Amino acid sequence: MKLKQITVAIENSPARLYDVTRALGNAGINLRALNLVDTGLFGQLRLLVSNVQAARQILMQLQMPARVDEVVAAELEDRPGALADVLKHLLEADIKVIYTYAFIGASSGAVMIFRFDDNDKAIKVLQDHGVRLLDAMTFGILEGGAK
Repeated sequence: MKLKQITVAIENSPARLYDVTRALGNAGINLRALNLVDTGLFGQLRLLVSNVQAARQILMQLQMPARVDEVVAAELEDRPGALADVLKHLLEADIKVIYTYAFIGASSGAVMIFRFDDNDKAIKVLQDHGVRLLDAMTFGILEGGAK
């Protein structure tokens, strides 16, 4: 139930984001989710892509060291309070959310991407409470052996 996400520090300029997205697009790699956070001169770019291993190699060729992290994707109901309900179960289990980002999926709900301090424990808690977790196949992601 864990997904491999690429994280790369990029110079905080429109050209660098363009360079990354153009290089991945030219290689036929599809973006499944993207999150860019401003941290000053550099930003943290987090990507779910259709081919993790190939994307990481491309980024390394661009001299942009890319880290691969494991994240958890959960589908939440599209209703007020849905996220708070899920977070309550995680809080009660003493699971910390390191970061999260969201997008509206093709289904009827919102997709939340989480990184927890303990992904395995979080997966169990979420499953125990009936939260639908999404896997790489759901996103059309080829993870390969990228680490």
